[in-house]
Amino acid sequence: MTSDHPEAIALPATPEPTEKQQQQQPTSPLLSQPLSWTHKAARTFSSPTIYPPALPFECGGSREFSSYLLYALIAGVPYMLKRMFGFSLGTYLVVAGLLALPIGGLSLLVHSWIVSPPTEQICALPNEPIETYMTILDKELKAKYHGYNKIPMDDFFERYFDGDIDLNGDALKIFERRYDWAIFPITVRVAKFFVLQWIPELLWHSKKQDETQVRDHYDRGDDFYAAFLGERMIYTSALVGDASKRETLEEMQDNKMRDVCERVGMRPGDRHLDIGCGWGTLVAYSAKNYGTDSVGITLGRNQTAFGNTRAAEWGVGDSARLLCMDYRDIPRRPRYHRITCLEMAEHVGVRKFQEFLLQVRDMLEDDGLFYLQIAGLRGAWQYEDFSWGLFMAKYVFPGADASCPLNWVIGQLETAGFEVRTTETIGIHYSVTIGRWYENWLRNKDVIVKAYGKRWFRIWEIFLAWSIIIARQGSSTCYQILAHKNRNAFDRSALIRPPFGYDKRSNGSA
Repeated sequence: MTSDHPEAIALPATPEPTEKQQQQQPTSPLLSQPLSWTHKAARTFSSPTIYPPALPFECGGSREFSSYLLYALIAGVPYMLKRMFGFSLGTYLVVAGLLALPIGGLSLLVHSWIVSPPTEQICALPNEPIETYMTILDKELKAKYHGYNKIPMDDFFERYFDGDIDLNGDALKIFERRYDWAIFPITVRVAKFFVLQWIPELLWHSKKQDETQVRDHYDRGDDFYAAFLGERMIYTSALVGDASKRETLEEMQDNKMRDVCERVGMRPGDRHLDIGCGWGTLVAYSAKNYGTDSVGITLGRNQTAFGNTRAAEWGVGDSARLLCMDYRDIPRRPRYHRITCLEMAEHVGVRKFQEFLLQVRDMLEDDGLFYLQIAGLRGAWQYEDFSWGLFMAKYVFPGADASCPLNWVIGQLETAGFEVRTTETIGIHYSVTIGRWYENWLRNKDVIVKAYGKRWFRIWEIFLAWSIIIARQGSSTCYQILAHKNRNAFDRSALIRPPFGYDKRSNGSA
């Protein structure tokens, strides 16, 4: 596969169903009613850079989950206990508070197994047997999942990583049709991970925990990350500049760095802080192209060494430097004119997020600008979103629990004393970015398998293939947020931009 030929991973046209397939009834609760096949989804995508969907099927989720029933259970179960054991009102309220989370979790678990998909679908499933998509090598697993019995997604990827399953083709093509062979319930394994690992990590987020997670992840080896990130070594969403052509990953990452620098108005001599700078490419880029005095902060030892070497090679070693430290230890004076944070704030955690923003505000000059690029989840969730999110927390980004809907992030910024100037959702750009990473990863398969083994290759293969789709369909996305201190004296006129279409206005128009 090469990035020069997008057709190499183009998705095949879905065949017309046979008479036998039309008569077969699905056995999974995901398809409780037969649906006739339609080609409504077979749209032509005008952009050669996008990875188009083959089967954009909707999963059950928040729209099918009754919040009123949940509230009734949270109030009703403790009330039944009150009647049985003669609790006082105070004891009842305490018991209700203690049982609220378990009742909510159990309700989601049960609902995830029995929910039917929304009826407003633009396509139906081909209803192919699971053997069309994969070969199950383990005899016990094969006896359980065969024919039209669908496999829970977490069972699939765990056994795929263990080598008990092989895919019958390209992972992206197979995942585009995942609803034909997988279901997305909350299994016991998922619930156990959520309760015993995810929640404790969310509540703790100590310096030691964050350091261990970051270094275990990012110090795995620069060659591991170069195998998919490419020359720029940037592990954040790029930006598509021209959707009418197929831009390279490097062109799109340059688009993003230029966009960030222009968005915050970087000027020669500006003190610039990049929190969670990764391999420091933005730090070196801003110093080289905008004349800033840039400092990058990361916990990764390999990243620090790589970034400082790159800055020296680019001739900006004196004005672009990386420091290996926890964000909580950043010196707060002198203050910075521009602070950027690209997809690191998720790792701060929900519990520490407000504290982090208050620190950023204290480090920012009164007339400075703060650029926050942060991954987030949609509020109108589907069960696939949970499955993907917990997979990512377990295997790819442990501790990144502050990926939340946009309204939560905006509320946190405003509470911390920021005024949000602009927001933009760039999930489709992220889908394209991950698509380029996926192509690079496949191209370097032999090198990765030799150096890190088949399991690590497969984990990243599934992460990248699935995330192309997740970002494209809005399950997870990414937000660009520009903010400044909400002070009376702030010169907001300096941020005025022309309205869309202003340069196209005609004389005498209203």
